[in-house]
Amino acid sequence: MTVILLRHGRSTSNTSGTLAGRSAGVDLDDRGREQAEGLVGRLAGLDVVAIVRSPLLRCERTVAPLAEKIDLTPTVDDALVEVDYGQWTGRPIKELLQEPLWKVVQQHPSAALFPGGEGLAQVQARSVAAVRAHDARLAAEHGRDVLWVACSHGDVIKSVLADALGAHLDAFQRIVVDPASVSVIRYTPTRPFVLRVNDTGADLSALNTAADAKPAGVGASEAVPGGEVGTDGKGG
Repeated sequence: MTVILLRHGRSTSNTSGTLAGRSAGVDLDDRGREQAEGLVGRLAGLDVVAIVRSPLLRCERTVAPLAEKIDLTPTVDDALVEVDYGQWTGRPIKELLQEPLWKVVQQHPSAALFPGGEGLAQVQARSVAAVRAHDARLAAEHGRDVLWVACSHGDVIKSVLADALGAHLDAFQRIVVDPASVSVIRYTPTRPFVLRVNDTGADLSALNTAADAKPAGVGASEAVPGGEVGTDGKGG
């Protein structure tokens, strides 16, 4: 199966410079709404069979135009929700930069545990498990390679990408995931292939033929084709 990891569009927390986390009512800003509408043109030509999203409003708003266009009802999965930043939630990033934990989050995120919240290792475990579970479900339902969309948050998507890349979670801050970007992973029985990272372009048509291309040395079962601010200071 091939998953399109979609980060929600730019939110009001982007412009305010706060760590939104799971704060209620954080919506897309004007630019974010434009990005959500733009996704229709970017993804509507793909044979997407399912949309799964975080329960937060900014993800709901991001996928709504696409879901309407391709006539799909998104599935809400709590396992794709934003990081629980606990006592950090809603605080200005400029204040958090002074916290001793900030350096841990940047340099040794696998050990980071947000006060009153969850650890980034927990985030990776739940999000990777969720993506793989939906992959297995869709494989069983369709019996073929299909494309599906998972709309989530910056740190969540970066943790899934780190796992797919075979990188330690401590390296996940090296991955950039901008608002409304797509990153694409094709899962096979033996290993995942990362096809796109932080793609904000318009031409994603090659993803429709993901199952048809096969690089040298790869078996048929492994075929691949040729905001608000988060803990990297860029978005969540």
